[in-house]
Amino acid sequence: MAKNRKYKNSGYFLTYSVLMMFIFGCASMRTPEGGPRDTTPPKVLKMEPKNFTTNFSAKKIFIDFDEYIKLQNEFKEFSVSPELETPAQLKYKLRRLEITLPDTLEKNTTYTLNFGKAITDINEGNILKNFTYVFSTGPTLDSLSISGNVRDAITLDPVLDATVLIFPLERDSLFGKKKASIFTSTDSSGNFKLNNLKKDKYKVYAIKENNGDRIYQQENDQLAFIKEPVTLNSNIDSIKLLLFKEKANNFRVTDRKINSDGSIFLAFNQQLNKPEITVTEPSNIDGNKLLQFTKNKDSVKFWLKDLSFDSVKIAIKDQGKLLESVKLTRGKRDTYTRNIAAADNLQSGKLKPSTPLKLTFNLPVENIDMSKVLLLEDSIPRNGFTLKKDSADLLSYVMEYPWKKQEKYILNIKPDAITGIFNSKNKEIIKSFTLADASDYSTLSLNIKVPDTSKNYIVEVVDEKKNLIYAESVNKNKIITLTNFKTGIYFARIIYDDNKNGKWDTGNLKTGLQPEKIWYEPKELSIRANWKREEIINIPK
Repeated sequence: MAKNRKYKNSGYFLTYSVLMMFIFGCASMRTPEGGPRDTTPPKVLKMEPKNFTTNFSAKKIFIDFDEYIKLQNEFKEFSVSPELETPAQLKYKLRRLEITLPDTLEKNTTYTLNFGKAITDINEGNILKNFTYVFSTGPTLDSLSISGNVRDAITLDPVLDATVLIFPLERDSLFGKKKASIFTSTDSSGNFKLNNLKKDKYKVYAIKENNGDRIYQQENDQLAFIKEPVTLNSNIDSIKLLLFKEKANNFRVTDRKINSDGSIFLAFNQQLNKPEITVTEPSNIDGNKLLQFTKNKDSVKFWLKDLSFDSVKIAIKDQGKLLESVKLTRGKRDTYTRNIAAADNLQSGKLKPSTPLKLTFNLPVENIDMSKVLLLEDSIPRNGFTLKKDSADLLSYVMEYPWKKQEKYILNIKPDAITGIFNSKNKEIIKSFTLADASDYSTLSLNIKVPDTSKNYIVEVVDEKKNLIYAESVNKNKIITLTNFKTGIYFARIIYDDNKNGKWDTGNLKTGLQPEKIWYEPKELSIRANWKREEIINIPK
């Protein structure tokens, strides 16, 4: 028995030893955890030949980095200026990048190899942005530069990672198939600089693009440009570019669908002025349609009371001119879900003083049974309120009542109180709120001084995030008084409305038209609670 117990214990010991060796062996192979994430792009340690070499005659360039690298999108990102007839070849291994050059280099020429965003580290993908290698096949290097700044045309905020491109005048090809070989990206302040340029005339552009091919695609990209070519005889450091989205040259419906509630949605690639929607087939269902355009008139949602059609043809017009006709098809077995719900204009459960309660429904309303609409004031049912359709909004109703401060209100709309299009009904709708304290709000008075009464200006008030709060067109000196403004920081923004159409207009590259200018009053319009602030806004010429 002792002998058997000895063998048994030995077996346990052996099993235990193997198990512990396996556990610690596996543990020893694990990568240490923790520590800060690497956010640093690769650093150049050595270049052969050295950067900015003159009388260059090498066939290959070797660049060593401080960590393992890889190339991404090198066919899009990498370029040589001036262009080579035979492309350079890029290879990378571990920490080394090897560039093989063709035998067709011109004499006495400065070449710039621009890697864009092609070089990253292998683990975290940190990008070495705007890295360039420069050499000259002659005794001197081109040494001129162009620098400047790119900002958004509306917000005037600096634009990060906009691509600034310049083309020698004889090969301006922003719309062409050839990518710009002289380019760089803007930093977080919107600044850029292009170095080692030769004397020449250049066209200057900036684009904010989606696909990174450095070819302007009007449908998706933003654009900035200098109308006239710049003559580079000495360094230029004052280029100012305003980035904007062009209005599409040709109208197009970008989205069309029949929604789950039976409404039809159309989106356009342009803002329209006086849009019209007409059902041309079957024409007999056009008369009872209900339309709701967005504020910018770049999309529409509408309802047809007769959905018995298999397909419907819709004509889109603007100012009486036919733009496009589209066709939508529905299945005979398609079903739709229609429950009436209501959004409101409450802010964190509070109703702004001197403001009616506004309810915006998801479907057009045909009838409201007021016997099923209950308003409680501090738990006591009240009469004397009205609920009327908003004449300016197809989907909205406004509720008027002499609201009292410090009282708690509950609006209870019972099930089936509201009948909408297609005989749709509501489930119970409950809105709980109080009247906001008037002392939490303030008045902002702007004394507007215009420089030229023959011109038009749009005065806008925006919040800290540049969201529009108020707008009014003026062409003479005027005091604009805005009441019930919530405590916060606001700014005055002025649009120079050159064509006097009451809105900001974008630019156009083909005609050389820049976007309408915008100016921000530099003073912050900070507003404290229960306070009236008066400011003079002197609009500059």
